[in-house]
Amino acid sequence: MTYVSLAINWILFLALFPMAFIWLRRAWQIAVKRDFSEVALKRGLSPQNPEKYAPYSAAVNLLAGVVVVFVIVGVLVAAFDFATWSAMAGVTIWLKIIADFIVSRQAHLFADKK
Repeated sequence: MTYVSLAINWILFLALFPMAFIWLRRAWQIAVKRDFSEVALKRGLSPQNPEKYAPYSAAVNLLAGVVVVFVIVGVLVAAFDFATWSAMAGVTIWLKIIADFIVSRQAHLFADKK
């Protein structure tokens, strides 16, 4: 393993910490604090009824945050090799991005057609 790949692996692993924090905090804000300011944003604008899409957004953020915390714990206790944890982290990041995109587009579907 070269030093470049080692550095990139460390960057990916260390980036999991703020991602997990942000996603779990966002799920907490939506589900518990009932703050819908970051629900289904499209171009920085909320939909007309963000509380309708809040459970979906909270679930996406909670699930992604829990999976990333699971990956972090798995790496720290040496249960996962590199291929396993990097695949789990990469798939989680991409699925989170795609799920947020779907929720935001669905929330703004009828508002854009006026």
